[in-house]
Amino acid sequence: MKDSLLQRITHHPDLCHGKPCIRGLRYPVEFILELLSSGMTTEEILADYDDLELDDIHAVLLFAARLSQVKSIHKLAS
Repeated sequence: MKDSLLQRITHHPDLCHGKPCIRGLRYPVEFILELLSSGMTTEEILADYDDLELDDIHAVLLFAARLSQVKSIHKLAS
């Protein structure tokens, strides 16, 4: 199931500046994460964006969880 969810996250150099998006649509992962972190519920997001599906939201969260599974974070610049 997790692999099929992650297949919903796509990235193309000519779409949204190459940022990971949902199913080739112009919804970057970061946009959905910002909506969720602002307090919008999944139901509100799905109501506002008709072409999104519940599994798209789950895919975004799984993708973000995978990105956060780094071994360490190093400061690059001050």
